[in-house]
Amino acid sequence: MGNRSASTSPRKSSMVPTVSGGSCQALHLESVLQDLPLHRFEISIHCLGTELAQVFERHTLLPGAVLVDQSRVVGMISRQRLLEFLIRPHGMEMFLQESLWVLHSYARCEWLLLSGETSILTAAQQALRRSPELLGEPIVVQIDQSYYLLDVHELNIAHWQIRGIETQVRYERTQAQMIQSDKMANLGRLVDGVAHEILDPVSFIWGNLSHIASYSQEVLELLIAYERALPNPSPELVQLREAIELDYLRQDLPRAIESVKTGAERLSKLATSLQNFCHIDEVYPKPTDLHESIDSILLLLKSRLSSDIEVTKQYGNLPPVMCYPGQLNQVFMNILSNCLDSLLIQAVSQQLDLDFQTRRNQGEPMAASPVKPAIAITTQVCSIPEPTGATTRWVVIQIADNGPGLSREAQRQLLESFSVQRRTEKETSLAVSYQIVTAKHGGRFKVRSRSAANNELRRAAWGDTSEGFISPQSDTDITGTEFEILLPLT
Repeated sequence: MGNRSASTSPRKSSMVPTVSGGSCQALHLESVLQDLPLHRFEISIHCLGTELAQVFERHTLLPGAVLVDQSRVVGMISRQRLLEFLIRPHGMEMFLQESLWVLHSYARCEWLLLSGETSILTAAQQALRRSPELLGEPIVVQIDQSYYLLDVHELNIAHWQIRGIETQVRYERTQAQMIQSDKMANLGRLVDGVAHEILDPVSFIWGNLSHIASYSQEVLELLIAYERALPNPSPELVQLREAIELDYLRQDLPRAIESVKTGAERLSKLATSLQNFCHIDEVYPKPTDLHESIDSILLLLKSRLSSDIEVTKQYGNLPPVMCYPGQLNQVFMNILSNCLDSLLIQAVSQQLDLDFQTRRNQGEPMAASPVKPAIAITTQVCSIPEPTGATTRWVVIQIADNGPGLSREAQRQLLESFSVQRRTEKETSLAVSYQIVTAKHGGRFKVRSRSAANNELRRAAWGDTSEGFISPQSDTDITGTEFEILLPLT
């Protein structure tokens, strides 16, 4: 904003104002200035002031005029500005009978010049930042090499219309989120109830398995004692013994009982994991064993963890962490699901490549076997120095995969989903995880990824001072994505 002059192609001074119709489409959040009705009126700065006054009198909606001197724009004079100077003492004689150059030299002020591609919301913000005496001045809009005038009242009306649309969109989105949250809460209660119903019979089975194992062992011992006391059984007993395969039964019965015990234990752990995952958090956080939370999520994802995917865990000595365990379980679920999706896609791609090479290079030595998909989970407690000089202790959870990594477009979309402005528009699972870690727990959420396509490690860090993407110099042959969660220890 300021006194501006712009060189343009030679133009003729037009004494007939025109108004552009603007866009026929309804206003929306991305509408720009050229979508609004714009006035085009240029007048030579050497014309008399009375000529401009006559034009304003004939065209009552014209907010002002663009002043030109041969081939360049030298300024803008508004209807309001002209009237202010005409009502001054001797203003009629001084400004109407002289050229507009005299009026411009007296009434010269800063004028706001914006591109036609400027959004209405941005333009309204810039217009409101002007000094109070200039808030009613029209805005000069440049489209290609032409200059137009926008009445600030038209801009304000459009701005409030768009803000109303934005408020309505936010309200509808909030309503949808509330409905979705209510559905998820109901689903959580339903699954929690199902898990509770599963645990009841499992507890009954588990409680009686030890007695069944003891009773069966005693029966087998009694049978051995009978065989010793009756070395020569009757033909009917011999036939029955062969029919039931007594020797095999003695060996298989303990194994069958142990198998039932293992299945009951797995079912009990699965039901407990479901209860923990669907747990509705209380108002206040509570101490939680994060290792138990991660293990429960891995158990729920076991159906997707094929034998081709290796999971390694390097757990440190973590104290109980004050947190909302249900929400952190959702974070672990989102991250591990993202890793599994990446690894499964990579595994399918590698298998297709292997099949293609096998058919194409029959009889020739095969290339090196692909790297086995893997997920590494590491936890530890570390101390991080703060800018104030103090040192704070944090719990660090790292979940990394050796998949193909994130492409540049995926990184850009991830960055947008983490930003405050675009988060509600791109409500992804990782964006929800970021919000839970940073806003709900006061932690930090970081993503590091090296894409196999460009072999360049890029790091996105949110919730701390090192925002953006950086490119370290080490580990140039490693691909994959690493998620790092830092939770403060109070």
